[in-house]
Amino acid sequence: MVSKKNYLKDVLTHIDIKKHNVVPMINDFSTMAFQAKNLGRACRIYDQMLKDKGCSVILCLAGSLFSAGLKKVVFDLIENNMVDAIVSTGAIMVDQDFFEGLGYKHYLGTPMVDDTELQKLHIDRIYDTFIDEDELRICDETVGKIADSLEPRPYSSREFIWEMGRYLDKHAKNRESVVLSAYKHNVPIFVPSFSDCSAGFGLIMHQTSHPDKHVSIDSAKDFLELTKLKIAANETGLVMIGGGVPKNFTQDTVVAADILTTDAKMHKYAVQITVADERDGGLSGSTLKEAHSWGKVDRGAEQMVFGEATVMFPLLASYAYHMGSWKGRKPKNYSTVLNKS
Repeated sequence: MVSKKNYLKDVLTHIDIKKHNVVPMINDFSTMAFQAKNLGRACRIYDQMLKDKGCSVILCLAGSLFSAGLKKVVFDLIENNMVDAIVSTGAIMVDQDFFEGLGYKHYLGTPMVDDTELQKLHIDRIYDTFIDEDELRICDETVGKIADSLEPRPYSSREFIWEMGRYLDKHAKNRESVVLSAYKHNVPIFVPSFSDCSAGFGLIMHQTSHPDKHVSIDSAKDFLELTKLKIAANETGLVMIGGGVPKNFTQDTVVAADILTTDAKMHKYAVQITVADERDGGLSGSTLKEAHSWGKVDRGAEQMVFGEATVMFPLLASYAYHMGSWKGRKPKNYSTVLNKS
């Protein structure tokens, strides 16, 4: 008889950028053409962000990244002060990172499988990886329990994720967690569409149990807090993996800051890795050159890289890590700044 053990056996591993010095290869890419050259320029721009003492780096994450083995890349960026704030989809931070922080795992799989059988076994498929639905339900419930423990009021997603980090600081079974590391290093994490993930299930459990006084997520507060961060930072650089809401939300802070202060600067640096096409007018594939027309991204130090994240992102991050420009940076501690505001 087929059981979960037949599928959930080969644990997915997260790539370690510290083990792979790709600087010589990326330098050679820079003298090639097509996406090799584009990636080489993107790597140099990210390194330039880290060298610029006045620049704050905002990392934008979309897509199913951590379930694919990229969690440790972002963990190492935080641990080595290579990123100052993160804007992400909820699935990455909750269903994938917080989930693993609780001690659960993602498993290697295949798309060539009977999905009806997986559904009967409570196994969820993310293209060619598997996850235990019963364990994911525990993740949902844990978010609900965290909400139960908080003062009933509206929270920004950043505030709630900070509480999730505090929970992991006490209870994590796997401390190699982005949410936990960001909590410890005062790196704020924003999830503009927070209920569109495992957190949403936890919050509806909480609000059903506490219909009159409960925790809620204030999306306008999210926008205000990230705009305040942009104003405080002044000079900013974006590293965008995928597109969607995190990309647009972060770019829009320039317009919001300009409304509040009238002299807000465009994002000085920007790189994006995406497989989306610009021709349908969608945000995920829209170029950084196009973003300049909106007054969001400055021209001169921006680069699109059209490639898949599991290949391109480790190369970008490894180049920046091994170049070592992060060693001279001072932490921005934006979580502390926002907690006081």
